[in-house]
Amino acid sequence: MSLIKNLKRKFFYFVLIAYSAFTVVPFLWSLSTSAKPQDEVFQSNILPHHATVKAYVTVFKHIQPSFPSLFANSLFIASVVVVLHLVFASLAGYAFARLKFPGRDLLFYVVLGTMMIPDQLRLVPIYQLLVKMGLINSHPSNYLAIFLVKAISATDIFLIRQFFLSIPRELEDAAKIDGAGPFGTFTKIMLPNAMPVLATVAILTFQGTWNDLFWPSIVLQSPNHWTLPFGILEFKGQFSTDWPPIMALVVLSTLPILAIYIFGQRFIINMQLSSSVKG
Repeated sequence: MSLIKNLKRKFFYFVLIAYSAFTVVPFLWSLSTSAKPQDEVFQSNILPHHATVKAYVTVFKHIQPSFPSLFANSLFIASVVVVLHLVFASLAGYAFARLKFPGRDLLFYVVLGTMMIPDQLRLVPIYQLLVKMGLINSHPSNYLAIFLVKAISATDIFLIRQFFLSIPRELEDAAKIDGAGPFGTFTKIMLPNAMPVLATVAILTFQGTWNDLFWPSIVLQSPNHWTLPFGILEFKGQFSTDWPPIMALVVLSTLPILAIYIFGQRFIINMQLSSSVKG
């Protein structure tokens, strides 16, 4: 029996290592391409024969005037969206997990149902609604439009609700005995114990917003509000056949996400270890 368990464990580790290697290949390919001369881009060699930083010099030479603005816009939008997700998802998750009200389960299933609707199907009605609200083609309101579009995530509500369900009710009962109401219990008991899932939601939300091009391309009409994905797209338009600079810009735009994930991966691991799925 121990031999079978050992083989299963080794096979499981092999699958994880293979999957990890498969997922990291695109980034390594981008990094390798950014260090290649143009004549080596489509060769079969993985590592460059003559490594060079010419692509990075080209990036900073051509995009440097707008790069700080693109970076700042991406950072601002992603940070605000993270705060909005944490506030609304934690409140909704607590209500669905702990509060009792008519139609709670049905409403929760409706929220989950929205996860099956792709953004492309919601584009026209949401865009028309934003136009009627005067948030499109109005430069000061561009940020408000993107914040309204990305303020709530059904996935985050689901994750936080499931984590709240795993917190022992004895803690909540003790807070009620001390005179805490629902909001006091939420802020003093539930949130401090939910730091792993909140950190996970923050990391995933930041990553998704940082890399998002779909909604910003629809909502952000002014070049002054564009984000880093716009810069990559614009750079590709100017250098459509010069792949090393494009990959260099991709690598540079990936570094903040990589740093945040390395710093916050322990929170994701803690959430996976401490949470359980309950109906």
